[in-house]
Amino acid sequence: MHTKYTNGEIWKVAYPILISLIMEQLIGMTDTAFMGRVGEVELGASAIAGVYYLAIFMLGFGFSIGSQILIARRNGEGNFRMIGSIFYQGIYFLLAMALLMFTLSRLFSPWILSHVVASPRICEAAVSYINWRVFGFFFSFVAIMFRAFFVGTTQTKTLTLNSIVMVTSNVVFNYILVFGKLGFPALGIAGAAIGSSLAELVSMLFFIIYTTRKVDCAKYGLNQLVSFRWTELKRIMGVSLWTMIQNAVSISTWFLFFIFIEHLGERSLAITNIVRNVSSIPFMTITAFASTCSSLVSNLIGSREARYVMPTIRQHVQLCTCIVWPVILLIACLPTYVLHIYTDMPDLVEAAVPTLWVLCSSYLFQCAGFIFFQSVSGTGDTRSAFLLEIVALTCYLIFIVTVILLLKMDVAVCWFAEHVYAGAIGLLSYLYLKKGSWQRKQI
Repeated sequence: MHTKYTNGEIWKVAYPILISLIMEQLIGMTDTAFMGRVGEVELGASAIAGVYYLAIFMLGFGFSIGSQILIARRNGEGNFRMIGSIFYQGIYFLLAMALLMFTLSRLFSPWILSHVVASPRICEAAVSYINWRVFGFFFSFVAIMFRAFFVGTTQTKTLTLNSIVMVTSNVVFNYILVFGKLGFPALGIAGAAIGSSLAELVSMLFFIIYTTRKVDCAKYGLNQLVSFRWTELKRIMGVSLWTMIQNAVSISTWFLFFIFIEHLGERSLAITNIVRNVSSIPFMTITAFASTCSSLVSNLIGSREARYVMPTIRQHVQLCTCIVWPVILLIACLPTYVLHIYTDMPDLVEAAVPTLWVLCSSYLFQCAGFIFFQSVSGTGDTRSAFLLEIVALTCYLIFIVTVILLLKMDVAVCWFAEHVYAGAIGLLSYLYLKKGSWQRKQI
């Protein structure tokens, strides 16, 4: 297998992304751990509200992924000065989007949640969370453009530092605001939302300070603010539009999964929230390798070395599998110890074990599936990636409607939806990449 990068070089790019993703995921895990000690209703509501927020956030994140692909392509071409223009146009667009999403969320979220959530108590708690959590859009949308810059230029060590600062801030803010420490009132689930938004503010400020002091801003055209340019934004949107729609549709479908589970009862929803958080670290490992692979694929194509693309993808799958599968095996062997991290309710821990085992088995497909899929986006053919996603999500939807809404099966059986999605997206992406038509794509 002729490759451009050694395993060590891939790991050098991937591990800071992994650490940053794990740290960022600890924001949600921290909220869950705190809510698991407040009550089952708050635990379930944080799941609904968290995925609801994530569905909106992924619109902006999808735009940043398209920007990252373009930044990586210009980096591979050696056209560094153009990176600054991409970066600033992205900032302008995402700030406008943050204002729009904030306004719409504040106006319509209570009405939407009241019509899709069956339990009035969970609905009330979820609205309380969302009303404060949406302030984070203004900070997180700016931060993800910095992430696109650092990943696209393969300067990923910065992400680790940022994430440590962000998670530390979130733990402190949550401890103070959820339980009412240092003279503050105990705000419960609303305190968790406020703490997470404040942590995202800290993250954004860190990126700004670090970039101005440590990055060669002149090299990348970051030293001068550029005016809004519609032609440049249009070029970015040519790549980003499909990743925006793809991410929004994907997370919205996942939100439906949580809504369907909520109709099975508060206990089923609490189990799903806990298991979702247990899966965070192994899934973030896959995401880190998938993001690295996407960036390196774009760099390879930009430097006219497309012949290395498929070997590089296979390298990422092998490395990711060697790391993820032992972790999953350990979780499967020690389920109660892992579940106790998120709740101190013994009956809830016992009820969640079968679902956790189902989740663990899905990782037989997820490593290859997600890396192949993100590699399709890395080629720049984001429209095809979107179409592949639609096909896979259709299979996913058919499964969850049948198993959850029609058959009302146990929550553990419902989680086999992960097998359906990962298997479908992996197979479709592999067949697309083998076809080779992506080599003619220009961005």
